[in-house]
Amino acid sequence: MAHGHPTSIGSVKPVNWAYQRAPMIVYWELTNACGLACKHCRATAMPDPAPGELTTAEAIALLDDITGFGTPLPHLVMTGGDPLMRPDLRELIAAANARGIGVSLAPAVTPLLTQERMHEFAEDGIQAISLSLDGSCPELHDGLRGVEGTFDATMVALDQAAEAGLAVQVNTLVTATTADDLPAIYELLKSHTLMQWSLFFLISIGRGAELTELSPGAAEKVLLWAQSTARTAPWRIKTTEAMHYRRLGATALTRQGMDRKQIEQHPISRSFGIRDGNGIVFVSHQGDVTPSGFLPLVVGNVKRASLVELYRSEPTMLALRDPDQFKGRCGSCEFHDWCGGSRARAFAWTGDPLESDPLCPYQPREQAVGAH
Repeated sequence: MAHGHPTSIGSVKPVNWAYQRAPMIVYWELTNACGLACKHCRATAMPDPAPGELTTAEAIALLDDITGFGTPLPHLVMTGGDPLMRPDLRELIAAANARGIGVSLAPAVTPLLTQERMHEFAEDGIQAISLSLDGSCPELHDGLRGVEGTFDATMVALDQAAEAGLAVQVNTLVTATTADDLPAIYELLKSHTLMQWSLFFLISIGRGAELTELSPGAAEKVLLWAQSTARTAPWRIKTTEAMHYRRLGATALTRQGMDRKQIEQHPISRSFGIRDGNGIVFVSHQGDVTPSGFLPLVVGNVKRASLVELYRSEPTMLALRDPDQFKGRCGSCEFHDWCGGSRARAFAWTGDPLESDPLCPYQPREQAVGAH
């Protein structure tokens, strides 16, 4: 299933390397320790912390370094593993806040995530938390999470977070086996309070290599369903590692008569250009820096180098921020500045993060007329 261009919008270049100075988000894997055994775990999390985890002093030094990005500072997402496995979590949250760094948290749903902890998060100034829901019933969700009872605990945690006044993002894995369940998950979530629903399209790394990604045609159908559903959803629907959702959104606005400038001023443009290495950077529990958690190309380590300098100057990071270096269909696509494709998926499939995103079925205008 290939899709050509519906309406010409010209070459889209809204900004020139918008995130060259600083990322929008730093994802920080505080630990790879976790009480779950999820089949798709990027971190291949284990029950106990791995050797070499950043110490409290090294972690606070990283926070000091992040202030070097200048104003506005990036937002910090503390993830894992399960960040609740770090005994110094509250100390690190307080240290980030003291430096003016906003913090969100991505806890695992285990017995550590209690109602008391939810209220602690609110007291500590956590701006949002994310919870994962990968099925509309216990059989489907718990089957992926590897621990019986996780589905029921997740639904309780959703309500506890709302009661504590926390903004919640729900993350849902999208694979060949979970896609058909998405409408049922949506109906289930409609009765709960959340900020947004993020559809995470599988990247075949870590334990996720054991699962099956959608075909490009099936992925396009899911994205079209999400686009249609988002029009009446009680909260925002976004995608992770399916950047071509932006192409569909821009195309819909073009069909409504908007030109390029109007689209760039529309709220939909807030996510344009953000992708692995451009607006996003990842720090592992051992301090390794990669363009994202799903693109495991190590560009340095915060124990020996500045995150600011690595993000701004390391050659791989620079290349990922320049869509003119992209290859294949992503390189010739008229949407490549707004979309850019999943650099992580390109790397997982080809070993080259600058190659085309194999999940996108779109045939660029230039290719459609035989220019490439």
